[in-house]
Amino acid sequence: MAKLLIVYHSRTGGSQQMAEAAYHAARAEAETSLLPADQAGPEDLLAADGYLFCAPENLAALSGVMKDFFDRCYYPVLGRIEGRAYAQMICAGSDGENAARQTARIAQGWRLRAVQDPLIICTHAQSPEAILATKTIPEADLAQCRDIGQALAAGLEMGMF
Repeated sequence: MAKLLIVYHSRTGGSQQMAEAAYHAARAEAETSLLPADQAGPEDLLAADGYLFCAPENLAALSGVMKDFFDRCYYPVLGRIEGRAYAQMICAGSDGENAARQTARIAQGWRLRAVQDPLIICTHAQSPEAILATKTIPEADLAQCRDIGQALAAGLEMGMF
């Protein structure tokens, strides 16, 4: 059975809701693990056939905890996960593009294969209060996350990726 690893970071709950939605849909298609970025390591990447990375954009960049995950894992798996499929989801207050670019650059260094464009969910949080508030991701956006999880897991299981 194919193995999908979902790694996420969330400070205000948005990215966690997105990752959990993808996880619940993916489990029906393939063996799926959901790990917070601070608990995931190189061994988890090596054990999986594909990846879904989910993080918030903070200060126009990938969140620090997610970046730490990539920093800790980059060299231990370099040259050992080439060609594996990945997708990404970003929870952003405004545009999320820079965080998506950062993740894509890291994945490119690992020689991973993007199987879809990044999904960026915009919360439109612009004030300090809104940025720091607990997020509730709308159902329509969570449905997109479920679709990504299910499609990625199904593609891995069918050997498409």
